Amino acid sequence: MKKNKNKVIPNLVQERQEKLDSLGAELRRVRQQQELSIEEVSARTMIGVRILQAIEEANLQELPEPIYIQGFIRKFANALGLNGATFASDFPTETNMRLLNYGSWIPLPGVQLRPIHLYAIYVLLIVSSVQGLSYMVNRSAIQASNLQDISEPVSENLLGPKPTPATQLTAMAASSQNSSKTVSEDKGQVRIGLTLKAESWIEVEADGKTAFEGMLPQGTQRTWFAKEQLIVRAGNAGGVLVAVNNGQAKQMGAPGKVEELRVKAN
Repeated sequence: MKKNKNKVIPNLVQERQEKLDSLGAELRRVRQQQELSIEEVSARTMIGVRILQAIEEANLQELPEPIYIQGFIRKFANALGLNGATFASDFPTETNMRLLNYGSWIPLPGVQLRPIHLYAIYVLLIVSSVQGLSYMVNRSAIQASNLQDISEPVSENLLGPKPTPATQLTAMAASSQNSSKTVSEDKGQVRIGLTLKAESWIEVEADGKTAFEGMLPQGTQRTWFAKEQLIVRAGNAGGVLVAVNNGQAKQMGAPGKVEELRVKAN
């Protein structure tokens, strides 16, 4: 029997969309049944309201990579009293390959496994291992570079003079009265460096545009720049150390508390 090399590979994006339709609808139904607002779920999960709404509305364009979507669904379900791990496991996160470039089939139920299949799987495992190792090395190098950027003094021509003790006291007094903190710098570009002591959801806006939104694991170090204003929101403020320009890194807030920090350049 001649093998068919032109079999259609299932559209994984369509599968994800269909699965997200059913999962999002079920999460919305349970949430409304428990008379919980989307903001209350956001406070429980430390996930942004926009992300939770995108999950309920099955809006893939507003969501990050599939592996993060599955994590958000798991936390969402747990917050509603469901079994998050089981509930989120239905969402596909990686391609279920059924064809190889050689025209051979990946084994399916009832199909006999052939030597070429084992060889192809072995090659895929080797390639995946090499790519994973390369990713880990590159990520470690980036983190080390970001840590060096945070520790090195910044040129006063770019960021202006260091804030005086009086300015620091004023900023600290303002932060004790408002959960949303604003810090103004004298000149030019502003920079914020984050160091994660614990996992947290982070959202960063640079000059009115979203520069990053998602979960960052413990040990992550990231730096963002802007010409006019940087806004940082953290879902677990107690696990986030923030350094403004060349200032000393400080804890952003209390553990499990949602906090916002605004840094402006005049």
